[in-house]
This record gives sequence, structure tokens and C-alpha cells, in this order.
Amino acid sequence: MPRADFQVVIGLEVHAQLLTSTKLFSGASTSFGGDPNAHTSIVCLGLPGVLPVLNQRAVELALSAGHALECTIAERSEWSRKHYFYPDLPKGYQITQYEFPICLGGRVVFDGPEGEKTVRLTRIHMEEDAGKLVHQGAVSLVDLNRAGTPLLEIVSEPELRSADDAVEYLKALRDVLVWVGVNDGNLEEGSFRCDANVSVMRHGATTFGTRCELKNLNSFRFIKQAIEIEASRQVELLEGGGKVEQETRLFDPQRGETRSMRSKEDAHDYRYFPDPDLPPLLLSKARIEQARQALPELPRARRRRYVEALGLPPYDAGVLTADRAMSELFERCLAEVGEAKPVSNWFMGELSRLLNETKTSVAEVKFTPTQFAAVLRAVKDGVVSGPGAKELFAELFATGKDPHAIIAEKGLAQVNDDGPLLEAIAQAMAEAPKNVESYRNGNTKIVGAFVGAVMKKLGGKGNPRRINELLVEKLKA
Repeated sequence: MPRADFQVVIGLEVHAQLLTSTKLFSGASTSFGGDPNAHTSIVCLGLPGVLPVLNQRAVELALSAGHALECTIAERSEWSRKHYFYPDLPKGYQITQYEFPICLGGRVVFDGPEGEKTVRLTRIHMEEDAGKLVHQGAVSLVDLNRAGTPLLEIVSEPELRSADDAVEYLKALRDVLVWVGVNDGNLEEGSFRCDANVSVMRHGATTFGTRCELKNLNSFRFIKQAIEIEASRQVELLEGGGKVEQETRLFDPQRGETRSMRSKEDAHDYRYFPDPDLPPLLLSKARIEQARQALPELPRARRRRYVEALGLPPYDAGVLTADRAMSELFERCLAEVGEAKPVSNWFMGELSRLLNETKTSVAEVKFTPTQFAAVLRAVKDGVVSGPGAKELFAELFATGKDPHAIIAEKGLAQVNDDGPLLEAIAQAMAEAPKNVESYRNGNTKIVGAFVGAVMKKLGGKGNPRRINELLVEKLKA
């Protein structure tokens, strides 16, 4: 970490793969994995004479991201060629948006230790991914499966001042993109990855220091470590009388250091110019507004509504909005039940436990909201006991059968008739006369032991509330 008289300045560039089935300018698959060069086409390979055709689904997803992040959507954006020579870039240039991106401005809001924080966005633009090199000893092989995959590059203003805030920013950004169906949020597969521009400056200074870019950070832990290590390196260099050079650096987690990769290029080094094969992307006001109207309620707004309108604790609201599918199921079940807290308790308790144990996704659950509501009504009406309700729900989760049929098949109905309850109470009292005497001498806590004894005689199917009421009456007699 920087010493007390220095502060770190961080700007992030996130590359988020768009959830399309085909690439940005060709019909080749975007599926992860597969044999090297299996997901390619003549467009991906950059063969002479081929022309790019824009993927309209990628545009729709870019609009969703722009609206979700409160950007200004450009009615006209343009494609440029970014030139550099590298074996994984077969055309010798990358198609991107440089001077006229699809989205400008915007913001990401996240929670830090001091409360809510906002980081402004500079821009969001679309571009195609490059391939990758596979190094085998002295030989390097080229895999172009990723070449042409559609990306959003989301560029923040240099407003982050700690590695912890950078991580929280990235988590909040990923949550939004996953929620609206733009990106899958998978850091390990590289579909959500980050470059960090890091510099340091003395407190009170008005000019940023020289920045270094840390490339392709693909885990939150590594992002935090890399930023802190790089900031410390720069501080030590400056305090030793040295000078920070603008460059691109790689993070080595095994050695706990960053190391130089190449000098950092500026825009003119890439020789940007408009792509002659692609016309400007023109979007009508109606199309932009249609995309805005199609946007779902965002997780932060939904969390606030759960707390303020439904009266749920912030922790419950956070758990229920961590996953959109879970939140949507909660909404449907809430509409059937009418009370938020009981639904929340079951979702965070039994439902989460069963999902984890069975490795089932929310999309695979077999029960309907109406069936879920029937379970809660059975508990509220005393039809089943607490333990019986858990057994009922587990069977419902596994089979999707009618809850009333499950109660009948498994004999889960509670005994609510006073006759059998009084008979079991009489037996329990007759078997424990000393406990009866203890109660009548003022030891009212002994009622719990009697309730347990009665429940045991009834096979756990007695209504504990009614048993307690009848016991107190009999013990006082």
C-alpha cells in the first residue's frame, strides 16, 4: 500500500463479453472451449475479400448495458480500425469504436466502508476480441476461437482511490451486467476481465502521476493484490529519486510483483481510422427508448424497495437480490403469499439449503409459487408442524407434487383434535408425577419437558401450541 503521504489513483477498463451466440461480425460460435480454432470462420481468419456483418443482438445488449449504467446513448456511433501487429490478430487490426462510441458518461454505484460511492464512466464502446497464444516450450501456437467475440469496453474515470474500492466497483458493475443479461460475469473464463490504470500522487497535489496499465486481471483477489503492489512499487521508485515510466505491466501472483511488458502506447500509435467496410451505426430515438423501457428493475433499486416498502432487513434484501432468478422467484411467491418476511425466511433457509445440497439452479426448481404458498398456509393454519413443514417442502422441491397430496402420503398432518392430545397429556403426567409436583411448586419451565414427552407419544404430529395450552390447564388443575 502507498505510504501515508501518497494516494493511489485508479481508473479501470473492463472488457465484458456480450452474451451472443455468434461473433460480432461473423456467424462463428462464441461458445467457450472447444478444440483450438474450431470456432472460426473466414471473417475471423481475416482472409482477403471477406466483409464484416454487424451482429444486431450485440447492439441490443450494448443498449441494455448503457441504460442500466445511466449512460447517454449515441444515435450515431462509428467503427474504427485499431492497428497493431500480433499473431493473435490475423487482420492486423481490431475493429472497435474510438472517436464516436455507442455510450458516453454513466456511473457505477457501490457501497464502501464509508457508505455509498459513485464512480463516473467515461464511455462504453463495442469491439471485437483478439485470439490467444498458447505457449509450448519454445513454440507458440495461435488459437483464434475468441477472435471476433463481441466485447463491451467499459472505461471509468480515474476516481477510485483504493484497491478495495476498485474491487467493490467491479463487483457492482458485474452485478448489473449479469442482472440485465448482458454478460455472464465469469472471470475464470475471461468473459469479464479488467485492465487497471494505476498511478500515485502526493496528498494535496493537483496533477496525476504517470500511470501504468496492468493487463488482463481475472480475479478480484489478483486485482486487489496487483493494484497494491504496483502502487507500492511506484512510491518506492519516486521516493528513491526515480521516475515512473508509462508502460504496460503484467502481474505475477506467484512472485507477488508486477513486471514490464511493453511501453504504453498512445492513441496515435494505433493509427486509428474509420473502418471503410462498416457504415456508421445509426439508432433511432424510438429504438433507444424501447431498449430503456425493456430494462428490468435493477438490483440496487430492488434492494432499496425490499427494505423500504416490504420492511425486510438489509441482509435479507441483499441475499434475495444477489441473483436475478432467485429474486424473480421470490417476487412470484410473494404475490401468492402476501407477506414478505415468511417468504424471505424460507428462501434464505430451506430453499437455499436444498439448492446448495442438490446443486440445482433456481431455473430448475419444480414447485410453483401457488404450491409454495400452500406450504406456508399449512404451517400457519397448524396443518403441519415446523419439522413436518420442512419434510413437506423437501418433497415438494424434489417432486413438484401437490402439497396436500404429500401431506396425505407421508402422514404429515398435525393432530389438532383435543381428544388425542388430552389422552397423550394424561399419560405423560401419569408417568412423571414428580415433574407435575415440581410445576405446581413454581417450576413452570418444566412445561417444555412435558411438551416433548407428549409430542413423542404422538409421533411428532401434535400441535405444540395447543399441547402447551392444554398442559398448562391440566397442570394447574
